[in-house]
Amino acid sequence: MATFVQKFGGTSVGDPQRIARCAARVKQRRDEGHSVVVVVSAMGHTTDELIELAGRVSEKPSRRELDMLMATGEQVSVALVAMALEKLGVPAISLTGGQAGILTDGAFGRARIIRVVGDRLEQELAAGRVPVVCGFQGLSLEGEINTLGRGGSDTTAVALAAALRVGEKGGCCEIFTDVDGVYTADPRLVPNASKLARISYEEMLELALLGAQVMHPRAVLFGERYGVPIHVRHSQRPDEGTMICRETPEMEDVMVVGAALKPDLGRVSLRRIPNNPGVQGMLFDAVAKAGIMVDDIMQTEFGEIASISFTVDHGDLADVKIAASQVLDRVGTGELAIEIGLAKISVVGTGMKSHSGVASRMFVALGAAGIPIHNITTSEIKISCILGKEHAQKALAIAHEVFGLDKIGASRTEQAAAAAR
Repeated sequence: MATFVQKFGGTSVGDPQRIARCAARVKQRRDEGHSVVVVVSAMGHTTDELIELAGRVSEKPSRRELDMLMATGEQVSVALVAMALEKLGVPAISLTGGQAGILTDGAFGRARIIRVVGDRLEQELAAGRVPVVCGFQGLSLEGEINTLGRGGSDTTAVALAAALRVGEKGGCCEIFTDVDGVYTADPRLVPNASKLARISYEEMLELALLGAQVMHPRAVLFGERYGVPIHVRHSQRPDEGTMICRETPEMEDVMVVGAALKPDLGRVSLRRIPNNPGVQGMLFDAVAKAGIMVDDIMQTEFGEIASISFTVDHGDLADVKIAASQVLDRVGTGELAIEIGLAKISVVGTGMKSHSGVASRMFVALGAAGIPIHNITTSEIKISCILGKEHAQKALAIAHEVFGLDKIGASRTEQAAAAAR
C-alpha cells in the first residue's frame, strides 16, 4: 500500500459539483488500496474576495489580521471536501495547517515552513481516515496563524508528502489543477505547445521562476530536496499529466524542453554610484527587507564609479524606488532611473549541458525577426533575454519554433515509456 498526497486548487473546488468530482478522485485512490492525504485551497476566488473585504474595512490592515482572515478560506474548503468524502462512504477529517503539524517561521503573509510534525497525520491514516488539510497556512512557534504566500497550497502538499516519505512508499504528490500537465510553453500564448510526459526538478524550477505558472518554485524545491515525485494532473478529467522527477541520463538528449514568458517587468538602475566594496550589499539588503524579489542583475564599472541595474515585477516598483532612494541618500551620490514596459523570454533544458549552439540559435532567430535584446542572462540550463513588452509574445513563439518544441513533448513521452519498460 502506497501513500499519496493529493492537492486540489481553488478552481478545482470552486463549487459543490467540482468538490464532488474531487472527492471521487480521492475515493478512487482509496479503492486501489492506498492511503491518501488531501490538501485543499480556498474555493474559487475566495482569497481575493477576502482581501478586497479587508480593504473596505481598513485602508491598511495589519499583516497578522490579514492572515487570520485569509486562513478562513481554506477552512471552508476542507470542511466541505471532508463532508463530500463522508457522503461517498470514505472516513475523513478536516484539519487546519496547525492541526496537521505544519510549523512556520512567523512571517505573516509570506511564512516559510520550518518543520512538519507528522504525528497527527500518521494517527489519522492508521485509523483509516483521510486527513483533509488546509493549504496555504501553518502555525508559528509562538502559536500564530501564518499564510505562506503565493503558491502556498502547492508548497503545503509537497511538504506533507516529504514528511510522510511518500516517495519511499511507492506514492507521489498529485497536484490536481485546471490544466492537464506541464507544456513546452503556455498553450494560451503558443497554440502548438506540446505536453511533457516528464520533466526534471531542475527544469521545472527554472520554468517556474521564469514565468510558468503551473507549479510554484518553493514546491518544486521541496520536491527536489526530499525526493518527492510530483504528478501534475487535471482535476476534472482523467489524464496522464506530467511527472516532475529526478533527471535521468536520457533527458539530456533533448536540448530545450520549454520556453517561458515573464511579462510586466521594470528595470531599476542606480547610476554613477561609488564603486566601493559593500555598496551592492547595502542596496540588495534594503530591497530584501522590503520583501521584493529581484530578477536579473547587471553591474558595469567605470573606474571609481559604477552602475547597477536589476529587474523586478511592475507591482514592486513603488516599494523598490523607496528602498533604492534611501541607499542613494546613504552613499551621498548617484541617480535613480526606472524603465517600464519590459518582459523576459527564456528557454530551458538540461540538454544545454551537453549541446552547443543553443544561444546562437536563439539570438539569430530573434535578430532575423527584428526584435532588439536589452539584456541577456544565462545559466547551465537556461538562456533569458530582456526585451520590450511589445515584442514578448512574438519572441516566445519564435523561441518555441526554432527549438522545435511542438515535437519535444512526444520525444519525452517516448523516453518515459522506455524508462517504464
